[in-house]
Amino acid sequence: MTHTHHHHHGHNHSHEGGSGSLKGKIRLIAVTILLLTGAIVLERSCQWETWQLLLVYLVPYLLIGRGTLQEAVEGLVHGNLFNEHFLMSLATVGALSIGFLPGAETEFAEAVFVMLFFQVGELFESYAEGKSRDSISHLMDIRPDVASVERDGGIAVVPPQDVRVGEVIVIKPGEKVPLDGTVIEGSTSLNTVALTGESMPRDAGMGDEVMSGCINLTGVIRVRTVRSFGESTVSKIIRLVESADEHKSRSESFITKFARVYTPIVVTGALLLAVVPPLFASDSFGEAFATWLHRALIFLVVSCPCALVISVPLTFFGGLGGASRKGILVKGSSYMDALAKVGTVVFDKTGTLTRGEFAVEAVHPEDFNEKELLHLAAHVEHFSTHPIGEALRAAFPDESTDGCRITDVEEMTGHGIRARVEGRTVCVGNSKMMETIGAGWHDCHCTGTIVHVAVDGKYAGHIVINDRVKEDSAEAVASLKQLGVKHTVMLTGDRRQVALEVAEKLGIDTCFAELLPADKVEHVERLLAAKPEGTSLAFVGDGINDAPVLRRADVGIAMGGLGSDAAMEAADVVLMDDRPAKIATAVRIARRTIRIARENVWFAIGIKIFILLLATVGLGTMWMAVFADVGVTVLAVLNAMRALRN
Repeated sequence: MTHTHHHHHGHNHSHEGGSGSLKGKIRLIAVTILLLTGAIVLERSCQWETWQLLLVYLVPYLLIGRGTLQEAVEGLVHGNLFNEHFLMSLATVGALSIGFLPGAETEFAEAVFVMLFFQVGELFESYAEGKSRDSISHLMDIRPDVASVERDGGIAVVPPQDVRVGEVIVIKPGEKVPLDGTVIEGSTSLNTVALTGESMPRDAGMGDEVMSGCINLTGVIRVRTVRSFGESTVSKIIRLVESADEHKSRSESFITKFARVYTPIVVTGALLLAVVPPLFASDSFGEAFATWLHRALIFLVVSCPCALVISVPLTFFGGLGGASRKGILVKGSSYMDALAKVGTVVFDKTGTLTRGEFAVEAVHPEDFNEKELLHLAAHVEHFSTHPIGEALRAAFPDESTDGCRITDVEEMTGHGIRARVEGRTVCVGNSKMMETIGAGWHDCHCTGTIVHVAVDGKYAGHIVINDRVKEDSAEAVASLKQLGVKHTVMLTGDRRQVALEVAEKLGIDTCFAELLPADKVEHVERLLAAKPEGTSLAFVGDGINDAPVLRRADVGIAMGGLGSDAAMEAADVVLMDDRPAKIATAVRIARRTIRIARENVWFAIGIKIFILLLATVGLGTMWMAVFADVGVTVLAVLNAMRALRN
């Protein structure tokens, strides 16, 4: 029920979760029903005194109502007067005692039924909550239990917490990767579905980083750890999910506020309803009082806000669970609100919409053929650590085997690299370098990074290198537009020309280029100020320099698969694989979750008001009251469980 007043005394009976408490609850309900049936038969067949009947009915009443009464008393002690347990206890104790008034019917059976139904409602809640916990706990399956470390010439099997950074661990096929590290021997493919929701295995070989929580599928690998267990991907994700509940949603605080105002009004209303009308009644005060007290009690039972208190948090919980199954971690339900209202999405370019890996896009030789030009450039860049060097080497992989001699390699900062290959002087670099050596270079119609090559001072042609756009970036932008996101913006530190080309290709509305990290924050501030009322701004990024912007945006979305830890920490939503198309999925799930929560609120309040009106004019019965409360709760919980299925 309300999760607010459980903190002082640990978790209490109804929250043990798991199947044990469910079975226990079902047993308790069954026994109560038997005893209650017995008591009703007794009441019908024998003419007992009212107080004797009371004793018979007290047995099932106390059996099923013990927990609720305890909560009510605890609430009183802690000054948390008005929780739903208190309302229930007040109504049922009233129903038990109404029979002692002159001219009133006894309501013993009803009192037991109210408690019984209340427990049935709680049963549904704990079942549903168990379901949504399972869907989040599939993330917990990624928690590794042991690590096999190489120590003193042998292999020690220890808990992952005991492995120090820099030690070497051995991971066999079928085992979980216990800590983040770099592969130093062996190659394998990894199943990352627990982290990313992505079913394609990822290959890892020498020098690749592996993330904890993946499952090693094919080969034995030796891994040198780069982070302690507490800092590893797994621990971080688990911490994020576990703390997700602490960032409570505004809608949940709405429930708490609602209860604080609502309950006192209801209790006062009920008291007035019981005492005021009898004063003006024509017949004796006692008999009229019995009638109106009965109405007041119905009023109390109906007005209990269980359905809201249970179903709203449960809906959010379901939504968080459903999203995490898709590899989308939402760090708290308040971000669900913000995600559902996204009107502006700001993307960082590199690593978010593009892969952040350079690749050779075109080769334009002057008087060599393409292969020769690439061959020479790759040789010169042989030892370069720059991403451009890597791209050139990747495009011409068999350079080391052709036995060319490379000598006198010198790097000219800000210009490029000069080296001698088989006795020819080859320069690879930018236009400044070409000017320095007097080679007549010319520009290219392609956009991208242009690498010029000169051989023996004569211009030989150029190579175009570009950061590749991710396959699903265009789809991501298009599906956001379909969802009614009005404004998409791209921020990048890259050259304006390159940026504009990417923006055009992807259909992004606005694009700001050549920015420093500080400028990004400034732009986001400006966009935040300009966005329409009632919408929120999401920023999507993956790099370390995106952390400040992720914090500033209403919703910071980090590409978590291979993004930086700093970005994952700063973000409110983490996409566990690097696919921008997941952003639209996240918005869709959030909208659906919020919609279900709203349905529940209106549905519950509507039915209650209807039955309250009936009760006030004397048409309502205790049974209807019970249905209004429990039936609505059960329906609301079932509705909330839809949030799990996305």
